[in-house]
Amino acid sequence: MHENGSWRKGDDAMLTDRQIIYIAAFLRALATGMAGVLLGLTLARQGFSAAAIGIVLSAGLVGAALALVVVTWAGDRLGRRRCLFWLSLLGAVGGLGTALVSAELAMAAVAFVGTLNGMGRDRGAALVLEQAILPATTDDAGRTVTFARYNVLTDIGHALGALLAAAPTLLVAAGVAEMAAYRAMFLLYALLLAAGAPLALKLSAAAETAVAGPPQPVSPQSKKIICKLSALFAVDSIAGGFLGSALLSYYFFERFAVSAALIGTLFFVARVLNALSHLGAAWLAARIGLVNTMVFTHIPSSILLAAVAFAPNFWVAALLFLLREGLVEMDVPTRQSYVMAVVRPEERTFAAGVTHLVRVGGWAVAPGFAGWLMQAASLAAPLFIGAGMKIAYDLLLWRAFRKIEPPEERKP
Repeated sequence: MHENGSWRKGDDAMLTDRQIIYIAAFLRALATGMAGVLLGLTLARQGFSAAAIGIVLSAGLVGAALALVVVTWAGDRLGRRRCLFWLSLLGAVGGLGTALVSAELAMAAVAFVGTLNGMGRDRGAALVLEQAILPATTDDAGRTVTFARYNVLTDIGHALGALLAAAPTLLVAAGVAEMAAYRAMFLLYALLLAAGAPLALKLSAAAETAVAGPPQPVSPQSKKIICKLSALFAVDSIAGGFLGSALLSYYFFERFAVSAALIGTLFFVARVLNALSHLGAAWLAARIGLVNTMVFTHIPSSILLAAVAFAPNFWVAALLFLLREGLVEMDVPTRQSYVMAVVRPEERTFAAGVTHLVRVGGWAVAPGFAGWLMQAASLAAPLFIGAGMKIAYDLLLWRAFRKIEPPEERKP
């Protein structure tokens, strides 16, 4: 028995399940943060148009959506540990393919099979399984803090990954050919994701669902909540698909002609702010509630992002962007905690999977349109569309769920 519940059987275990999840999530985030900055730039240097880059990003997210479907409906039956193992290997295949492939059609196929993530943040099926495991390791009062720490680690990984995006510039200065330098980073991406496979096998039996026998039907009350949340999350995710890191880094590159090293540094600082904001979100949620924290930190962040389009130079744009990043992720641990709190424990994989599936579906659809808009209409068009949709989502979420309280907020 470890603090906050039973994590692993036996006192001789070197790592608890929580620690294993944290380590695996950090390594995956490190790879994702790096790819979020470098994928769009790598493809651009290979001669891909903005529209083609958007298609590759969408293909990766469609593959991620398919993996999510499998995990949502069969993850508990197949085994959470087994699914995490194979997801790690698939992600490694995506990184390896990116390092070796240059044709547009082949690149889209690699992105699809390898669930290649150019969003700059971890959005895959592994996230769903980890979210389903974590709540059983703590009580209601500690759930949001557990998710906050989980997200702090992933955003630190995202930040360091963005900083790693400066490595090609340093390699080129040292005499390495430019494309060889970029391809080497995706070999590193593959290694980081592959490291998650042995970690998944170290998880204890306690990581699996506690419900024996065939899967139980989702209760009508939970089904209603999941459907309403999913509809709202679909709006938010489509908006987020217009604002992925690969497209934002491409925006800064095209608009202000800054280097990959400078863009990587900018995203590093952004991810540090994201990480700090998670702890602030847990503190704020304990005082004003999960739903209020989600909504009233998210709206200002959308306004700040739209303002980036009016910035006269890179440094003003960077300041507005960083102010936005200090707020935009405060809804993440609170949203994860809220979804897990308002359904039964045996419904958590399904709830996390369905709500995340609609988010990935929106992220998969939007980049293709965003890339086309950046090429055919205006470079800043995705910023306005994404920000406007996110504000609409926040207002609708507050109206629909402000009175549905998680257990820790209910009055005795």
